[in-house]
Amino acid sequence: MIQPPPPRRRRFITAFVAGALTVAACAIAPARAQQPAEPPLDAGLRERVISVTKPGFWAATLQVTLFSPPGDGPFPVAVINHGKAAGDPRWQGRARFLLPSRALVERGFMVVLPMRQGFWKSTGTYMGVGCNVESNGLSQAEDVVAVLDHLATLPEADVARTIVLGQSHGGLTTLAFGTLNRPGVLGLVNFAGGLRNTDCVAWEDGLARTFAAYGRQSRVPSLWFYGDNDSYWSRPVWEAMHAAYAGAGGRASMVAFGTFAPGDAHAMFGSRAGQAIWLPEFDRFAAGLGLMPDRSARPAAPAAPATSAAK
Repeated sequence: MIQPPPPRRRRFITAFVAGALTVAACAIAPARAQQPAEPPLDAGLRERVISVTKPGFWAATLQVTLFSPPGDGPFPVAVINHGKAAGDPRWQGRARFLLPSRALVERGFMVVLPMRQGFWKSTGTYMGVGCNVESNGLSQAEDVVAVLDHLATLPEADVARTIVLGQSHGGLTTLAFGTLNRPGVLGLVNFAGGLRNTDCVAWEDGLARTFAAYGRQSRVPSLWFYGDNDSYWSRPVWEAMHAAYAGAGGRASMVAFGTFAPGDAHAMFGSRAGQAIWLPEFDRFAAGLGLMPDRSARPAAPAAPATSAAK
């Protein structure tokens, strides 16, 4: 008798099947020769770009950016999951989040930024899965799994001391990844996470249901950041997402930072002004998880130029 796949595997199979039409429609990718040039690597942050193989039926080669502190490690790991801009994901440049990455390197973390399947120079196709936001996030989380599996082979990466962060669509990915309760992942940080899909009926309610589903399954503590002047979600939307997640059993501490004076609260994480908001809260959260190394024993990373982009 043929045994059915385990429940978690069935969930991912369902997500992939639901996305098959999206894959077929996007099978022909735009020519990469037209993509913008790559920025120069930041030697002060020991920046490098590697390729990671994602195995399985939806195999892909993922482009991953690494920033490292001075020394040989092993370093605790901070994964940052990027968002999704409007339009074709292949036109979305390599995520670096230079200001947050620098701050995390100065705290002793190896910073890891995966470009998920179908984004920029990662192969494969973005798994949109239509209006099924829950399956969308779970599909994205599989890429994070592949990257952490690869990091486990690197002597400088202490994957037993990992924290996963994400902004916007990357925040959704981070909370979806939390449902896997992967050993060594000690905390999650969600910056304005979600997926705005106004083509779907009652999409805000769908977000709350998705976050409730994630909260029921995750046992990893999480820290959330949302502001009142977010161009993607109004306060009632993110309050409903948080209430649904926590009400279902998820461990979520909310930092509601009000109006972000410099502009759109959705972009707080990557901005210089945002560091005064999130870094003190992050430090307390990470210290409570035992993830803050002795900074006095490490030289600080070189100061960021005033013109550095925060992408």
